[in-house]
Amino acid sequence: MSERLRLMAVHAHPDDESSKGAATMARYVSEGAEVLVVTLTGGERGSILNPAMDRPEVLENIGEVRRQEMEEARRILGVRQEFSGFVDSGLPEGDPLPPLPEGCFALQPLEVAAEPLVRSVREFRPHVLLTYDEQGGYPHPDHIMCHKVSVEAFDAAGDPDRYPGTGEPWQPLKLYYHVSFPRERFEAIAKALSERGLENPFAEWMERMEERDYPQWEVTTRVRCEEYFETRDRALIAHATQIDPNGFWFAVPMDIQREVWPTEEYHLARSMVDTELPEDDLFAGLRDTV
Repeated sequence: MSERLRLMAVHAHPDDESSKGAATMARYVSEGAEVLVVTLTGGERGSILNPAMDRPEVLENIGEVRRQEMEEARRILGVRQEFSGFVDSGLPEGDPLPPLPEGCFALQPLEVAAEPLVRSVREFRPHVLLTYDEQGGYPHPDHIMCHKVSVEAFDAAGDPDRYPGTGEPWQPLKLYYHVSFPRERFEAIAKALSERGLENPFAEWMERMEERDYPQWEVTTRVRCEEYFETRDRALIAHATQIDPNGFWFAVPMDIQREVWPTEEYHLARSMVDTELPEDDLFAGLRDTV
């Protein structure tokens, strides 16, 4: 008998799972795969980005509010979810940058930060691990640390001599990085909006993206998931402290999104199985063997 395919998505904060790869996860859940989101921090130092939620009682209880938001997003996506228990590092701003808060996730020694994730890998036994690149997708200290602990867990979870006491060894078979915001996607959407005489809500954001010149990973894998874009958006909106439902993320008509860019993109960073690139499935090379 074959076993169910299992995907683990490792994220830094609540809401990251809904802004990166959410439609992909919803698709795989609908197809019968098991999907676990591991959220490394509680998002306690996140700013309130939705004016409607910028209230004293929300700010005073931001950690608990974000846990409740995460539970609702988890329910919408149909995934399992667990917190690793680390404290949000916040996003330092200024020149020079201020030091990170004592005890925060990004300042933990690597083995301390990775141990809960190794335990989660050994318990859940994922075939595929999904995380961020070396820059964290963008250089937030928690996102960068998320990359480090994910790679550490991928390398260490199958080694019986490492992280004793965290369960039976298990080796994930593929490691992917999100390629969440490829320039080509926004250019294609901008072109489609222009052809229809519609304003591009991403124009200013695209300019800032060019100025920062974040590295772009090669897209090795495109997963069609346009049927689940509305599920993705509902999960995003569940994170009410972080997401303004009237914001620019929701300004492009759904039919244009589905027509112009029906996929979510990934970079295959490691593989223990044979697979041919480009792929259209995170489980490519695994379905027959698993």
